[in-house]
Amino acid sequence: MHERFDIVVSGGGIAGLTAAAAFGSAGYSVLCVDPTPPVVHEADPQSDLRTTAFLQPSVHVLEAAGLWSRFESHAMPLQVMRIVDAGGETPEPRVAHDFNAADISNQPFGWNLPNWLLRRECLARLEELDTVSFRPGIGTQRLTTRESEAIAGLSDGSTARARLLVAADGRNSPMRDALGIGVRTTRFGQKALAFAVTHTVPHDNVSTEIHRSGGPFTFVPLPDRDGKPCSAIVWMETGPEAMRLAELDVAAFEAEMNRRSCGLFGPLKLASRRTVWPIISQIAERFYGERTALMAEAAHVVPPIGAQGLNMSLADLAALLDLATPEGLGSQAMLAAYQRRRYPDVAMRVAGVGLLNRASMFEARPLRDARATLLNALYSAAPVRRALMQLGVGVR
Repeated sequence: MHERFDIVVSGGGIAGLTAAAAFGSAGYSVLCVDPTPPVVHEADPQSDLRTTAFLQPSVHVLEAAGLWSRFESHAMPLQVMRIVDAGGETPEPRVAHDFNAADISNQPFGWNLPNWLLRRECLARLEELDTVSFRPGIGTQRLTTRESEAIAGLSDGSTARARLLVAADGRNSPMRDALGIGVRTTRFGQKALAFAVTHTVPHDNVSTEIHRSGGPFTFVPLPDRDGKPCSAIVWMETGPEAMRLAELDVAAFEAEMNRRSCGLFGPLKLASRRTVWPIISQIAERFYGERTALMAEAAHVVPPIGAQGLNMSLADLAALLDLATPEGLGSQAMLAAYQRRRYPDVAMRVAGVGLLNRASMFEARPLRDARATLLNALYSAAPVRRALMQLGVGVR
């Protein structure tokens, strides 16, 4: 069976589903496929317990996709980002600084939502769009391109032809491999534990990143749970330490996480299961091939610091939407312009987040002291502080 579409989206993660919704909302005919059906319930053993903070510029593309109206009522605003250095002899705060969105904008830095809920709402939006066909359980296995079209061979034996193929199929993208596009990968020897906790001290919509060694321990605000303040935690550690922590019984794990949290939010109680994710940086050698655009983790991967990951993916999508025209969809000119627009910014962010991650891993006391000194210096210079916030959020 051969079907024709304006766009085929390979990948049904949050980025791929959002791309399908955005292009479908713009009137293009879209097929979105993913070999793994999305998990949309928190209690499901396979659910993604991580959260995503959508920074200000991402809201515009979510609005264009018809998604922000679905997300907004579930979102927790992030008004303040607090950086805490706890790199002294004992795990307690020695330097803490607040970066307040009010210094650069009349809006919060962003809004936080659970990933499993984002998938649920994305699927509901796709069901509203007659222009989009979503087929979970089917993947792209082969790709042939020519000047006028991309031809994707699907795992059910059918073929889909499109003027543009959007590869949003992850860090091990089969479509990127089919195009022969290489990647540069940096491995940090880290893993991240993701889980939710309740605590006694309200988070007051403050995202708190605690640095000691091994990587940051980050609180991201969530709505109250069972009448108690609740936060999502991303705890980055060396690989062996992360696996040791993941295998502890609940009481022992809670003791470890309470020590690592420096008691900033009072006693923490585990409120979900624990999941473990590998940490790498990665960037593709280029972001396009003939009739194909790479976006999201097919193009770039960064450690979960500063809410950059999915927001970079939505910046990819915003560029594609801006450059797409009915006449030039998928053309060489469109894709070359996409490369020029996105690659320099992505390369800078991948390098910058990688450096921040390495700094957060410092074990030696002199290096931890230097990190605290640098944090003080950056915060004390108001123009530098504002510039860093604007760069991180992506506003001018």
